Amino acid sequence: MEIYNRSLYYNQISPFIGKNLIKVVTGQRRVGKSFFLKQILNEIKQEDAQTQIIFINKEDFAFDSIRNNADLVNYVESKTSSSKSIALFIDEIQEIENFEKALRHFHSKEIFDIYCSGSNANLLSGELATLLSGRSIEIEILSLTYPEFLQFHKLNDNLDSFDKYLFFGGMPNLIHFNLSEDIVYDYLKNLYNTIIVKDVITRHSIRNVTFLRNLSLYIAENTGSIISAKSISDYLKSQQIKMSSVLVQDYLSYLSEAYFIHKVNRSDIQGKKIFEIGEKYFFNDIGMRNALIGYRVSDISKILENIVFLHLKSAGYQITVGKDRTKEIDFVARKKSELLYVQVCYLLKEQSTIEREFGNLRKIKNNYPKIVVSMDKTSKASYEGIEHFHVKDFCLNFPL
Repeated sequence: MEIYNRSLYYNQISPFIGKNLIKVVTGQRRVGKSFFLKQILNEIKQEDAQTQIIFINKEDFAFDSIRNNADLVNYVESKTSSSKSIALFIDEIQEIENFEKALRHFHSKEIFDIYCSGSNANLLSGELATLLSGRSIEIEILSLTYPEFLQFHKLNDNLDSFDKYLFFGGMPNLIHFNLSEDIVYDYLKNLYNTIIVKDVITRHSIRNVTFLRNLSLYIAENTGSIISAKSISDYLKSQQIKMSSVLVQDYLSYLSEAYFIHKVNRSDIQGKKIFEIGEKYFFNDIGMRNALIGYRVSDISKILENIVFLHLKSAGYQITVGKDRTKEIDFVARKKSELLYVQVCYLLKEQSTIEREFGNLRKIKNNYPKIVVSMDKTSKASYEGIEHFHVKDFCLNFPL
């Protein structure tokens, strides 16, 4: 089986390979966590063929008997040889009850190089965070970036390839299908059902399944719009549906915990003060969003904003929506001491659009980089010190 390297993430984890730290790989189901673990496994084999490898995949029925921490410890110890070095891989570890106790046990032995993956954002919270504070690191895997999409599908960089990326998204498993709407969207809808059932409904004992699915559709329709649990609750009341804002917020958090959507808070223009009310939601994979409600040309601005968000997040930025009185900046992106301001729009045909997108950035009185991203057919240019990218070129060339 061919394994496509995810160098973006491997570069993050490589300094910790062989170190006495628990490496936790998180992300939405089918986003490529298992294959990333196998990429690391192959690298370890090449570095030291004497290292013993133990790989447990909880989505494989062969490991169904490993239900809790005791089962996990017994299985691993039954497979452990006299090797001085053991690389232990546990895929979808959240399926094992009290797994954190087993990890603490293995970590104390100091012979295990531990890697695990999970499809829940709270994997490193609660007891695990307390027990293993300072002993674990987390790498979040996202759907394919545009350069990865080209690599995986063996495509050349051109507008047709980029259109495919906007239309189908970046779930890695799509390399096994023809890129046709019926086939891809059927696969993505089935994947959506799996995520909803396994990572949301079952995990949180959801009763109002119909509302949960309708909430997914609402987020798809309002991708990139400022919304809140209260605004959704008020909308439901107008439709004669009673649902408290507290419950709406809970359901939104469940979808976020499963990495199905990402919540982006609003902040002041400097990205320091976070506002408690009003946020945006973006999909972990734009193809999943399109599969739910269909790809519509009228939604292109929403799709582009989602794509730019994913690229910035892949590049390691902490992202908020900038707000200052009447001005809004689509993304205030922060990484260490860096700060970046990004506006996203479809086309800059109208002078009013140019004034809005560039004007809001011009009013920010600091020297941090400012960028406008659109679908206008132009090479990289600048306007009063503000860089302008075609969205394809931004996704291809903006540093990851």
